[in-house]
Amino acid sequence: MILVQEARLQERGVLPKMLKRLFLILMLSLIFLHMAEALEIKGPYLAFKDSVIRVSFQLDLDSDYVDEIRKGISKEVIFYIDLFRLWKTWPDEFIVGRKIVRKIRSDPMKKEYIATSFNGDTLIEKRFNSFESMMKWALNFDDSYLTSLKGMPSGTYFVRTTVESRLRNIPSLFSEIFFFLPDREFKVSSDSGLFRWNESSLEPLR
Repeated sequence: MILVQEARLQERGVLPKMLKRLFLILMLSLIFLHMAEALEIKGPYLAFKDSVIRVSFQLDLDSDYVDEIRKGISKEVIFYIDLFRLWKTWPDEFIVGRKIVRKIRSDPMKKEYIATSFNGDTLIEKRFNSFESMMKWALNFDDSYLTSLKGMPSGTYFVRTTVESRLRNIPSLFSEIFFFLPDREFKVSSDSGLFRWNESSLEPLR
């Protein structure tokens, strides 16, 4: 009987905590939804040389997100640069892509600004003299190599850039129970114009 009472007391203590955390997650999801609406990807802009695709784009972050980094909260931003083939009656076909993970952190007291970039093979760490120069490097891609079109079938293609930042320090139990809630701070994507590839030549369509 005593054990049953203790179990009930424990349940009473756990339930309010779970409800509080659920309410917090719901509020955060609304905040992050607003933040995603304020984000913008400028681009992607494509350049072609000898059948090689090079991509340039820039991510403009929400001012609140930038302020968090400025105050010392480290962030991990994931960039996807993907080539798709366009089909009229079928879903767009993924061809090839790159994933780049960039971590950004600053120490306002020590005035240290550090960012890393990892593309799956190479890890680059850079230190900066200012917060602005760090953010510019971390959020800009200039003439970045994607792939060569040689050997690819004729068709209409485009490049999609997707950027996301995942929520940190979420207990695994809550992520499993509340799977319907967003697990990202934001996710935004943008498509390039279409171009036609004819095995040896290409033609921009729009």
